[in-house]
Amino acid sequence: MKLRASNNIYCIKKFIQLAFPSFSTTSQLIHSKIVGGYQMNKDEIIVPLDVPKNMRDKYKDNYFEITRGSGRLMLFAGDQKIEHLNADFYGEGIHPDDSNPEHFFRIASKAKIGVFATQLGLISCYGMDYRDLPYLVKLNSKTNLVKTEQEDPYSEQLTDVGQIAEFQRNNGLKILGVGYTIYLGSKFESLMLRKSAQVIYEAHKNGLITILWIYPRGKVIKDEKDPHLIAGATGVGACLGADFVKVNYPKQEGKDSKEIFKEAIMAAGRTKVICAGGAATDVKKFLKTLHDQIEVGAAGNATGRNIHQKGFDEAVRVCNAVYAITVEGASVEEAYSCFATK
Repeated sequence: MKLRASNNIYCIKKFIQLAFPSFSTTSQLIHSKIVGGYQMNKDEIIVPLDVPKNMRDKYKDNYFEITRGSGRLMLFAGDQKIEHLNADFYGEGIHPDDSNPEHFFRIASKAKIGVFATQLGLISCYGMDYRDLPYLVKLNSKTNLVKTEQEDPYSEQLTDVGQIAEFQRNNGLKILGVGYTIYLGSKFESLMLRKSAQVIYEAHKNGLITILWIYPRGKVIKDEKDPHLIAGATGVGACLGADFVKVNYPKQEGKDSKEIFKEAIMAAGRTKVICAGGAATDVKKFLKTLHDQIEVGAAGNATGRNIHQKGFDEAVRVCNAVYAITVEGASVEEAYSCFATK
């Protein structure tokens, strides 16, 4: 069966625990050849029809690389220096390491990740010292200075796919994909929808993986985390042909987010859904949420502040714990042990 979905590593692991009780610890299972983070065959990857025949192998290679062969995406998000300005990088509760932009690159070079997402400018400034990192270029960004009550959000494109392809040819960095943000419900949504469609078409034409950040946001939006709106966002991602769509985890009073999230997974079809990590929180609580999301069908996560706001050593350990759940199919306890072990 061909698939863009991830296999359920958790179920495979449970089967092996029952079939092979001689394996005394789950860490042995994770690092054994039998589990080892499920390795999909590249021939299982469904290649969209807008990928030219001469780019199909490159697309498969990039998809395999960005998901580490698991079908799931662990995205280390580093686009917030524009999006949130310096509030995410300096102040109470934020480690001093985070004040230096190179902190992103140091973490990504040491930890286990699927891909590091940031703007081209940062990659251009630091990429010569971090040539082996897997990169995803965020094509559009905006600051948070203008609030929604003042003006509906619009995120202008900073660079285009052609420039990214040229940049890659010139320096040989491992650029696996591109990302673009859409604000559904904004009066500017039609512009962002059209531009994102063009981005996806051009990216696929160059064999690149595409991720859409889609957030319902604007003066007409009353609840950005309404489960029906989140499902609408994932469905839009599917209609635009994105490989992955990043959304907020839905919330509704009196409802279990894990259950109401299923609507968004179904609405996305073959487009894979990943969740935004959000503001920094307790590590074990965060890992539990990630595990819940994947258990109901999410294909990964985009984690930023929960990683980079910590000091270097701790940030690497959080990264490895997130990777353990996302790519290696670890339980919450197993992943937390990755973090707790110094």
